[in-house]
Amino acid sequence: MNDSIAGVPLVELILVAQAVASGAMCGLIWFVQVVHYPLFATITGAGSREHAIENQRRTSPVVIPFMAVELATAVAVAAWPPAGVGRGAALVGLALIAVIWLSTFFVQVPLHGRLARDGHSAAVVDSLVRSNWIRTIAWTARAILAAWMLRVAVTCPSPTP
Repeated sequence: MNDSIAGVPLVELILVAQAVASGAMCGLIWFVQVVHYPLFATITGAGSREHAIENQRRTSPVVIPFMAVELATAVAVAAWPPAGVGRGAALVGLALIAVIWLSTFFVQVPLHGRLARDGHSAAVVDSLVRSNWIRTIAWTARAILAAWMLRVAVTCPSPTP
């Protein structure tokens, strides 16, 4: 991939977008893990269903754009691995995204759905906090990997065509 936009190599723009998206999600997931999800235990009573519904409504527009950019850039990096990065590292990045998305849609989303449907449940909140460690660790690894890819790509000489 030798294209550029305004003189900046396209691969660098893709890697910057990937690093920003992964970094944003890493920071967000640590906030969710340490602050947000544990606070769900304190939302009991009549308003707990409404809180869960509103939480889902407000969270989606924040995370979906970052998750979409992260996926799109990871696919691009895997398809056209930058010099010095290699396909193996790119595929590890995609595998981490698969773990994150599978956990999100098959574990966290159903748990949020139960809170929205049934209201507060200490067991569901506990499951939400414990199971979210999968995403917290995976997004931390993604952010580190994305930062490493960016550093390698901008410091490794590009092959000449």
